[in-house]
Amino acid sequence: MNTATLAALNTRHAWFGRLDAESRSWIGLLARSGIDGFATWFSGEEFKPESIFDAAPRAMARRITLQQTVDLVRTTTDVVEEQIQHLLPRGDRQPLQLGIVHYSREVAFAAAAIYASAAEARGAWDTRIEATVVDAVVRAETDESVISRASTLGWNTESDVVVAIGGVPNPHDPDGGGQLDGLRRAAARLQLEVLAAPQGDRLVCIFGGEGVGDPAETCERIGKLQEFFAPGPVVIGPTADGLAGSPRSARAAASGFRAAKAWPEGPPTLLAIDLLPERALAGDGHARRILSGDIYPALAANKELLETCVGFLDAGSSMEATARALFVHPNTVRYRLKRIQDVTGYNPADAREAYVLRMAITLGRLQR
Repeated sequence: MNTATLAALNTRHAWFGRLDAESRSWIGLLARSGIDGFATWFSGEEFKPESIFDAAPRAMARRITLQQTVDLVRTTTDVVEEQIQHLLPRGDRQPLQLGIVHYSREVAFAAAAIYASAAEARGAWDTRIEATVVDAVVRAETDESVISRASTLGWNTESDVVVAIGGVPNPHDPDGGGQLDGLRRAAARLQLEVLAAPQGDRLVCIFGGEGVGDPAETCERIGKLQEFFAPGPVVIGPTADGLAGSPRSARAAASGFRAAKAWPEGPPTLLAIDLLPERALAGDGHARRILSGDIYPALAANKELLETCVGFLDAGSSMEATARALFVHPNTVRYRLKRIQDVTGYNPADAREAYVLRMAITLGRLQR
């Protein structure tokens, strides 16, 4: 029966022929153990179906899939039923056929339990690795060992990434009864890869995948995952070049998440750069350097633009009042405001962006 089973596996299933000699020998041992186990079970002796799988090492569960194991059980059952027709008297066939049906069901359940246990152990191990990778990114310790751990999770370490931080839905149950699994599935539908782990009352997520390099598009896509965070802001750091550069994104996202409470009127999902004034006031040196070292010099390079910006803000964003104060035509003011937006990326006529410009001018002048 064992020989016939192996021959049937080779004929009916292409995957069996592709296995290495060691794996085929394990399957031979399993088939033999299963057939011997049926004889023991049918005779009425005490027998545990899961003991069949003791014949092969646990590593077999990583080489042979559950579907292939089901094929093995089904094929072995078919072969035993066929052999019963040839080897036994007609009167003995029916009870044996009924017995093989019950026995194969028990074996299938035992196989499913073994694979489920292996999957749970693997899932728990992956979760621990994922948490260590996320923690290393937050701590700015992304050395080669961290990148290697991420690779074991199937992460593309060279793709662009952003770090997003929001609140944990339930701090007393960080996984939220499967919230992280739901987050991963929803992210996959948006063509986003994600590594996520709770840290206290924060949920830190590293997103990668196609299109992550576009901040506006990324913000929109991550905004569709808002339900997996606690009510409140979700702050997204700048795009980083690969996992090695992700600590910069994590630092900005963490700073933005802490400062977001100062702008409760803001959108629920926003970029860390949208919170530059709040971050600067909260003591973030990187935000202050962006305001005073990037935005202000671009504006101060042209004296007329700087004077127009200050005059416009001092005049309460009134075009006519600014023109009178500067002794120029309102169209000149309008043109300069457009130039200010071109060189800084911020529109003085917008109240929020005017606040950013005012903060940049103040910090820039203090640095002189």
